[in-house]
Amino acid sequence: MKKQPIIWVLLLVFTLSSFKVGENKTKQEEDKTEQTPIEKWRNARFGMFMHWGVYSTFAGEYNGVTSPWHYSEHLMAQFRIPVEEYKEQVASKFNPQGFNADEWVKTIKETGMGYIVITAKHHDGFAMYDSKVSDYNVVDATPYGKDPLRELRDACKRQGILFGFYYSHAQDWGHPNGVRNTWDYPNNPASRKWKKENPDYFNTIKKYYDEKAIPQIIELITEYDPDIFWFDTAFWGPAELNRLCVDTAFSLKPELIINSRGEPSYDRCTYKSTSDKPFSFPPESGDWEAIPSTSESYGFHQLSHTHGTGSFYIQLLANASAKGGNVLLNCGPRGDGKIDEVDLGIFKDIGRWMSRNRESIQGTIATTLPIQGFGPSTQKNNTLYLHVFNWPKNGELYVGGIKSDVIKARMLTHPNQEIKVSRINEKDILIHLPQKPQELGNTVIALACETLETDNVRLLSPNIEEDVLHVFDGDLIGKHLRFGKGNHKSNSVLNWKDMEQSVQWSVRLLNETTYDVFVSYDALKESDGNTFKITLGGSELMGQVVGLKNMDRQYLGRVTLKPGEFYIGVKAEHMNNYELMRLRSIHLISTKNKN
Repeated sequence: MKKQPIIWVLLLVFTLSSFKVGENKTKQEEDKTEQTPIEKWRNARFGMFMHWGVYSTFAGEYNGVTSPWHYSEHLMAQFRIPVEEYKEQVASKFNPQGFNADEWVKTIKETGMGYIVITAKHHDGFAMYDSKVSDYNVVDATPYGKDPLRELRDACKRQGILFGFYYSHAQDWGHPNGVRNTWDYPNNPASRKWKKENPDYFNTIKKYYDEKAIPQIIELITEYDPDIFWFDTAFWGPAELNRLCVDTAFSLKPELIINSRGEPSYDRCTYKSTSDKPFSFPPESGDWEAIPSTSESYGFHQLSHTHGTGSFYIQLLANASAKGGNVLLNCGPRGDGKIDEVDLGIFKDIGRWMSRNRESIQGTIATTLPIQGFGPSTQKNNTLYLHVFNWPKNGELYVGGIKSDVIKARMLTHPNQEIKVSRINEKDILIHLPQKPQELGNTVIALACETLETDNVRLLSPNIEEDVLHVFDGDLIGKHLRFGKGNHKSNSVLNWKDMEQSVQWSVRLLNETTYDVFVSYDALKESDGNTFKITLGGSELMGQVVGLKNMDRQYLGRVTLKPGEFYIGVKAEHMNNYELMRLRSIHLISTKNKN
């Protein structure tokens, strides 16, 4: 371990506090019209996350035993591999002769992504770059002997995309004063609650921050000039030391883009980093980013068969953009330096879609149009982009809430072919489309308006078989009721423990319609037998909670709803001293539109 004394670290921080990395800018960069890094990041809406390390060679298996859980990048902790053994048996095998930085960046650009974040140091403590702070790095401790991250940084600059480092600042299983490695260092804490269990440990973990984390942050920024710095798992370290990491990074490069996982309670961070592996998104304000993965494992896992489809990620990207957020889609390259063929297939599907539809994603802002039964919408200046997931019956697409006149309508797959638009009333229009969708999972309709004025009440579609009212699109009534993160464990409302709490949606209906009503929720066994009431305008339906972990669909009954504006709401009728349920969505299936 090449330890740098803390006085050297502090002197370097103060010396560089007034120095901006890369300050010798070209004439083009000095142009006032040039976008700032955060503007480029925001307008890209889409980036690549790469978990790549010495663990990638083993792909979730060690000494013939398959990883006990999905995160193959946690190989060291999963098998409790001692540091010296990890260096001799894992790092010594890393030799990615198939790595080609320009090929990686070409794939990223062809997928429609505008930035990359790659693991410079993950929790195992191994540096995937030529670190002068620690010889526990890819140049000194592997047969590869080269610095792949410098090559990747250079390729990103050549091809014009933002480059970023992931750095695990609060965890380090390779340092004697880090946290969580109890097999080498029995006195290290294994619990996130170490502050309560062993408050004296602060002085010990501070040695790790002083000797390794801060110095490596300094060298990554001063030597590689990244655009993005992506911290992780701040809850394992003291808040004041996490803030020091963030402050150090900003002192070296004030325009650096830093995620909130540096220290979630610190408002200096540039944007909020939200859920891992999301399915949907709760409301967020400001800049934010979610991190889905092409499979359940973030690092490459040879036995993972949980890959999503291209259409799933295309829809996820549209949903995030509709709410003003970014998607950082992860893949785990193989240990040989190649991107796996399954991931490449996903990226090709996304890339084909993005090549025709990128204007509906890049440079857009959160929509002002209410939720539509067919899918989300994005917005750019006075143009609305309708992302049609659910193709309407007979090709007649009802769009609710557009008060402005539409100057021109076109499908992005056929940009020179105008589409007929009819106005139904002062708030709603009807678009006449082909009878079949034109794209993989998401056909985009662009509506250019002279001005853009919208109504905020959702129109229940007359021509979609199923309207899904997700809790993230509703209003929470009552104290302490809150949204989950949006992943498979918490794609719901949480903490429903009060009879006064409720969820409601404001909706409109053009014509009298009969619906079959279903509810979707999660519920623990303690919630079994709870009862709830759904109010739909002047109609009511009762339901009883079944204590199952996943109630995908529970039928509640049939109602006929009158035209007009009304609320749909869910409220508890009886609770047995535990949360009512974890509601995900209400499903309204029109009997008229059933196939």
